[in-house]
Amino acid sequence: MALLQGNRLLAQQMLDGPQRTAQTLAPAIRDLLAHAGWKPSQVGLVAVTTGPGSFTGLRIGVTTAKTFAYATGADLLGVHTLEVIADQAPNDIPELWVTLNAQRGELFAAHFRRDEQGIMRPTTPTRIVVASQWLTSLPAGTHLADPKVERFEPGWVRHLRLLDAELARPTAHSVGRVAARYAAQGRRDSVWSLVPQYFRRSAAEEKWEQKHRAPSVEKSG
Repeated sequence: MALLQGNRLLAQQMLDGPQRTAQTLAPAIRDLLAHAGWKPSQVGLVAVTTGPGSFTGLRIGVTTAKTFAYATGADLLGVHTLEVIADQAPNDIPELWVTLNAQRGELFAAHFRRDEQGIMRPTTPTRIVVASQWLTSLPAGTHLADPKVERFEPGWVRHLRLLDAELARPTAHSVGRVAARYAAQGRRDSVWSLVPQYFRRSAAEEKWEQKHRAPSVEKSG
């Protein structure tokens, strides 16, 4: 979580996995505001990543952001997780691929290129790829950002230029910075319609679909 005034970071609090729950998030927001001397009503824009990411984490984050925005009357903006990571790339990197773990040996992946204003813009839609096949197929020297690149087999990535792990982890500061840029262009989201973007069905949904899929009918000759 972070508090920004414009692009200036006022306060930031990192939460580890066990702390990212509905029960602990609200008190953490309260403490962050108190540390900065802010009242909830002073927040003008609430920003949150909408995906990709874990199903539970996205639901908690988006629901909390919508609830806070509704209660305080603040504006609301959802931003793409991979775009937040791309925004953290050093200025001397003109383009890169950003990936996140999609489980089952797969990755969420999207490509970004820096525009004339120095902003990383997506050049491809987010897609799901098979990690081993896709990583080894990238040209040598390709820049890649992934928050947990250490899980990859060395043979998959030794030909790539990997961003430092700290730069490849999305931060609340970067979420706010990306959202502020969009807000300056007039973009806003509705507390009634903003939803997480999972980019895939859950394992339970896929199992249900497989179980209830209508059997194919063979045509007789």
